[in-house]
Amino acid sequence: MESISVGLLGLGTVGSGVVTILHNHQDKLMHQVGCPIKVKRVLVQDLHKDRNVHVDPTLLTTDVNEVINDPEIDVVIEVMGGVEETRQHVLSSLRNKKHVVTANKDLMALYGPELLGVASENGCDLFYEASVAGGIPILRGLVDGLASDRITKLMGIVNGTTNFILTKMSKNGSPYEDVLKEAQELGYAESDPTADVEGLDAARKMAILATLGFSMNIDLQDVRVQGISAVTDDDIDYSKRLGYTLKLIGMAHREGEKVEVSVEPTLLPDTHPLATVNNEYNAVYVYGEAVGETMFYGPGAGSLPTATAIVSDLVGVMKNLRLGVNGRSAVSPQYDKKLKSDSEMFSKYFLRIHVEDQVGAFAKITAIFSERGVSFEKILQLPLNDKEVAEIVLVTHKTSRKDYEEILQQLRDLHIVKEIKSSYRVEGDGLQ
Repeated sequence: MESISVGLLGLGTVGSGVVTILHNHQDKLMHQVGCPIKVKRVLVQDLHKDRNVHVDPTLLTTDVNEVINDPEIDVVIEVMGGVEETRQHVLSSLRNKKHVVTANKDLMALYGPELLGVASENGCDLFYEASVAGGIPILRGLVDGLASDRITKLMGIVNGTTNFILTKMSKNGSPYEDVLKEAQELGYAESDPTADVEGLDAARKMAILATLGFSMNIDLQDVRVQGISAVTDDDIDYSKRLGYTLKLIGMAHREGEKVEVSVEPTLLPDTHPLATVNNEYNAVYVYGEAVGETMFYGPGAGSLPTATAIVSDLVGVMKNLRLGVNGRSAVSPQYDKKLKSDSEMFSKYFLRIHVEDQVGAFAKITAIFSERGVSFEKILQLPLNDKEVAEIVLVTHKTSRKDYEEILQQLRDLHIVKEIKSSYRVEGDGLQ
């Protein structure tokens, strides 16, 4: 081939990064794929907008059909975002025999199996490394690097916005609302931060990771989600006192044929590698039966890190093209989906409650736990400024989620319990 022609859907932060890398790394890319890679058409919303990257104005268009119907374009790179409209553009591109590279986690979490099926039917590649953890090659690591292993657990920090917020709250003692505002001013958080702070963004990424890691179609609704908007500086302070760091953790765990997938604030021991992942950085811890424990770490977002993953996928498409194997890389899930019930999920839990400060109050609380055979690993009992109310902080030993939820309900019904202030999952051991 004399050259590879690329059509770009979107020229925002990531799209600009793609153009920059294609321009600055052309010599390396030519060495990798054997010919130049040229941007032939770029879809934008505004032809006259000032941009921080130079693109020949004659390449710009506001008509998506000029990209997806152009017979000379070999690969469509989708970095426009959105779901429903974008899905149609990707489907049209694949049906027009164009390979697609996307950074769209929402699209892949919701429609991944459908799109991969259409890609395979049309002999096309659909790669999406940049959809999870920005510049970290975690998907390629799972699919290629760990292809011979059986993954049993994936655990990680896959949202840079929430990690930035929790890091600042922990390091500076700043309230959640103040740090969220700072994150928005720095561009880490959107003006509407719901998808990030309520864990939805991380849940989409965990659905993608679990699907690949376990070779099982995991849907977004299979992921149990709790965000960080209710986390307080008191929660973080108590975590520290007990030897833990509070992080928003995505977790996918397989035992036998059954899996569980969740995103929730989690107390990690200060000694855990993920506890030291700070600010906007991401990291994914992978447990394999053969390899043991590995960790993928790096910038989870940003123009150039994400663009690097996109262009790496583009190189993968080109290599497949030279070998004549496009459309054969997608492997159908090997296993039927089997989700654990609440009685099959086990964890330790951190619990902070306010109770009436009276004789026998603690005994009534411990009795509720004892009825279900749940013991305590750590206990703090502290008086509050309100003389009639005491605060109790507990870390339980492992128990099933079913038993724990029933315990919480009984505590809410107990007249001496004023309020359940917070409840979080605990992974591993804190201070001994």
